[in-house]
Amino acid sequence: MKTRVTELLNIKYPIVQGGLAYLAYSDLATAVSNAGGLGQITAMSLSSPEELRREIKQVKSLTDSPFGVNFAIGQHGRAFEHMVEVAIEEKVPVISVTGGNPKGVLDMVKDHPIKTLVLVAAKRQAIKAEELGADAVMVVGQEGGGHLGRGDVGTFVLTPQVVDAVSIPVIASGGIVDGRGMMAALALGAEGIEMGTRFIATEECVDAHSTYKQALLEADENATVVIKRTLGTPARALKNSWTDQILEIEKEEKGYESLKDYISGEANKHYIHEGDATKGFGWAGQGAARIHDLPRVDDLIAQMVQDAKMIASKWNEMVEVK
Repeated sequence: MKTRVTELLNIKYPIVQGGLAYLAYSDLATAVSNAGGLGQITAMSLSSPEELRREIKQVKSLTDSPFGVNFAIGQHGRAFEHMVEVAIEEKVPVISVTGGNPKGVLDMVKDHPIKTLVLVAAKRQAIKAEELGADAVMVVGQEGGGHLGRGDVGTFVLTPQVVDAVSIPVIASGGIVDGRGMMAALALGAEGIEMGTRFIATEECVDAHSTYKQALLEADENATVVIKRTLGTPARALKNSWTDQILEIEKEEKGYESLKDYISGEANKHYIHEGDATKGFGWAGQGAARIHDLPRVDDLIAQMVQDAKMIASKWNEMVEVK
C-alpha cells in the first residue's frame, strides 16, 4: 500500500498505533513496526527521561523499522521539554503530539530530521498544525477513545473536511478497527489511519489487564461514555461503575476538585493494569463494538491488508469506467 503517509514515515502500510497512555511501550511499538505499521512509545506516561531512553533503545534493539514517540503534552500537567530532548538525542524517526498546543514540540524538533504528526479534532486545529510545520495531521472524530475534541463531529464528516483544508497528509482516527474502516478512511481522502483501542486488544499489549481486554471483546455500540465534558476536555471511556460516579459528579456540577481523584492517571491504571473496575476506568472508542478477538499484531495487520485488497477488488467490479 503506497500513500504519502507510507512514504513520509517509510512504512509498509499506512497504519499508525495510537499513543495509549500507560500501555504503549516497547513490546507493542515493536510489534506494530515489525508488522509494517508505525508503532509508538508513550513518553509522558514514563517517569523520567532515563526511562524513555531505555524504552527507545529497547525498540531499536528489536526492530530496524521506523517507530514513533508520542507526547501527550496537555493531559499530564508535566513539562515535556526534557523528554523531547531524549527523543532528539536518540534520533527517533517520528514524533507525534496529542492533547495540547504542539508549537513547543514542533519548535524543538524543526531543525532535526524527525517527522512530526499532530492529533487534531477540528479543521481549524489542522490548519494551525500545518502552519506550525507539522508533516501530517491525525484527525480524530467523536467515535475515538480517550481525549476528543469539544465538538460532536464524527470521523466520517470530519476527515474529508480536514483533507480539503490542508495540503499535508491526513491520517484518520476514531472508530477504525479493521480493513473496512481503513478503506473507508482512504475513500474519504485520508492517506492513513491511526488505531488505539484495536491495538489494546492484542497479545503484545502486555500491560493491559485481561479484564480490560475482555471488556473490549464484550462491548457493544453503547458500551462507552464521554466523561469530563464539564471540564472542557471530553474523553471516551468504557462504561462501568466508576464512570457512572464521574458522570454523577459532573451532573451535579461539583467541579474539578471533586472529579480529580476519579479522573486521575492512578484511577486509569487501577483498571487498565489491575482490572479493578471499583477503583478506576479504561479508555475505549466506539470501535470496541467491532472487536471480537485478541490476535497477534502481525496477524491483525495482515488481515486488515487482506480485507482492504478484497474491498478494492469489489470496488473495481462495481465501478465501470467508460
